[in-house]
Amino acid sequence: MVPIAAVRRAPPADLCYREKMQRNCGNERGGVVLILLVVLAVVFTIGPIVLHFGQKSHNQLPEVVEERYPPGEPFVHGEIFASMLKTIVEHELDGTTGWRPNDFFLWGPMLFADNNANRQLGIIQAVRESTRVLKDHLTKISSDDYDENLVKADTFFRNDAEKFWFPSAESRFRTGAARIGDYVAGLQTDPPTSKPMNLRNVEAIRLFQAWTDVLGAAHANLFKNKEADGSAIMPWKNDNYFYHAQGNAHVMYHLVQALALEYGKELDNRPTVKQLFDEVTDALGKAAVLKPVVILDGGSASIIANHRRNLEVYISEARQKMYSIREELEK
Repeated sequence: MVPIAAVRRAPPADLCYREKMQRNCGNERGGVVLILLVVLAVVFTIGPIVLHFGQKSHNQLPEVVEERYPPGEPFVHGEIFASMLKTIVEHELDGTTGWRPNDFFLWGPMLFADNNANRQLGIIQAVRESTRVLKDHLTKISSDDYDENLVKADTFFRNDAEKFWFPSAESRFRTGAARIGDYVAGLQTDPPTSKPMNLRNVEAIRLFQAWTDVLGAAHANLFKNKEADGSAIMPWKNDNYFYHAQGNAHVMYHLVQALALEYGKELDNRPTVKQLFDEVTDALGKAAVLKPVVILDGGSASIIANHRRNLEVYISEARQKMYSIREELEK
């Protein structure tokens, strides 16, 4: 027989049930938290690695200009340069993540993967300047009319690169690339309906002037130790400067090669200039694919790398050799 005192001290059955459920719920919540922590750890570990190698792959154009236009194959002057411009723009629009600078803010470049976004801003800057010179100088002499397709392409490429819609940057840039394609198609008609590249040295000088101006701004951002207001360069600005400059280099790397093919006969007769073209191409090519896992900003005496300065070496090398090309073409 159970003592009366023991019966009185025994907790009610419903109280035991509640205590048991609370313990089970606590264990379940702990398990959920642990799973979330593991998932976050995997995302923040694997995510940057996936982005890193994805970006390295994206940085390579699927088409090399020398393969598309092998030596001895006929072409109309202007075709190679313009085709390369079109390829560069469409490669960014058709990539896995598409055009990044105008993405919706919840998954946009200001919150997460902004490297490609800033690289694309550098790309469109160099594309705009190259298209402008192609329209204003390389295909136009004095009182000649502008090529209509190049005028349209130049206009569409100057749409706000960060505009989400009405109209979107993607739609404008894709239309601009299509107008470049129309320009190339017009070169191949008989008679041509597009204006071919005139191959005058003075016009090539204008192109290198535009490029050195762009690289000059890139050099300033890569070399500086402080912001214009005297404040320190924050990590999120440090990599922005790096990738914007790299976008500039990417465009010029491919267009310098295209220009070398356009001016092939001229360069064959001027080995010094041809050598400078090769040296510019080499420096820009290295700048265009430099891809650290993390962009560091170590001091001049630090054991930590300063990746902006590393990139600046190639940018300054290309810029200085472009000045030399201009001097040679002026002779």
